[in-house]
Amino acid sequence: MSFFCPLASGSKGNSSLLKTKNGSLLIDAGLSARSLSERLCALGTSLEDIKAIFITHEHHDHISGLKSLAFKYSIPIIANYATAEAIVEALGDCPSFKIFTTDELFEFLGMEIYPFSVRHDGVDPVGLSIKVEGKKLGICTDIGFVTHTVRHHLQASNIMYIEANHQIEMVHASNRPELYKRRVLGPTGHLSNEAAGKLLVDVASSSLEHVFLAHLSSECNTPETSLRVVSGILGPDLCSKIKLSVAYQDALSDKALL
Repeated sequence: MSFFCPLASGSKGNSSLLKTKNGSLLIDAGLSARSLSERLCALGTSLEDIKAIFITHEHHDHISGLKSLAFKYSIPIIANYATAEAIVEALGDCPSFKIFTTDELFEFLGMEIYPFSVRHDGVDPVGLSIKVEGKKLGICTDIGFVTHTVRHHLQASNIMYIEANHQIEMVHASNRPELYKRRVLGPTGHLSNEAAGKLLVDVASSSLEHVFLAHLSSECNTPETSLRVVSGILGPDLCSKIKLSVAYQDALSDKALL
């Protein structure tokens, strides 16, 4: 059975599993090898089944498990050149890489993968458009605002994994430092619930089946708030046609079948 499943999503660590008939791919590795192994086991697979790890950008919550995975388990890393350089600097060693170019299509495990540029404060962060087994998976988190490029590459997706990081008034009311608030709300920060809902309205088509709301802030958002706000923007007609799920930090999320 082929499926996509978020393993963890949030500032404490991010990783998702894409399991296909040709093999399994991790998207980001912000959890320890032990935690990833436990969550993969619950899905009937293991680290030994992982063919590669795709890294969207080099921030700690996306790469903290890489050292063990890359060297102990000899799993290659798929990244663009700038992100690969940042990973080598962070790890203090050079694992095996498969290098792609941002905004250029490539194939891996029978998938067509298009990494597109997004606005975030990494060296060369990307979102993903993945065509696999007749379905299109759109992945886009850690973005400060929605660009035409983002809208274009998420259109006609069957499954979407998009950021709904915060509720704006909860950021302003929080005890976080002003520097944090400016970063999160800025053009290279994170996407709000409202922005996520508007993005979905812009790109939703009759082919859209399942949407994961991802990278929720533990202090400036809640699953209930995110679902309520995004559902309200989508309206009852779209909500009746789309399965809307939260990608959780500390537990496995729903599976989206391919």
